Amino acid sequence: MSAKHCPFCELSQSRIIAANEWAVGIRDAYPVTEGHSLVIPRRHIADFFSLTAEEALACNTLLSELRTTILAADKSVSGFNIGVNAGADAGQTIFHCHVHLIPRRHGDVENPRGGIRHVIPGKGSY
Repeated sequence: MSAKHCPFCELSQSRIIAANEWAVGIRDAYPVTEGHSLVIPRRHIADFFSLTAEEALACNTLLSELRTTILAADKSVSGFNIGVNAGADAGQTIFHCHVHLIPRRHGDVENPRGGIRHVIPGKGSY
């Protein structure tokens, strides 16, 4: 996917809820839970493993800022999942690196044990 046709390279300023020199934060257009957010490096780059050290640090900084904002706004949030899909076989559909910050609440699933390990059905229980 070229930067010319990338939805994350063409973000409307009105969608940006947090930003720094290297990355921006937005709410996910198709949220898994209320408050589901994305942290996106400003540079068009395919995946997390191609980030520079500065970009990775900037993304981590925004993840922490968004977490703080979400916790302040919604007292029902009691945990978070942070996820990155790197490559088509890992489920990546937009090939501009982005990190998911997914707020979790007590009781939102029957048994949360294993968290992201459930990405492959039947493999999360241990």
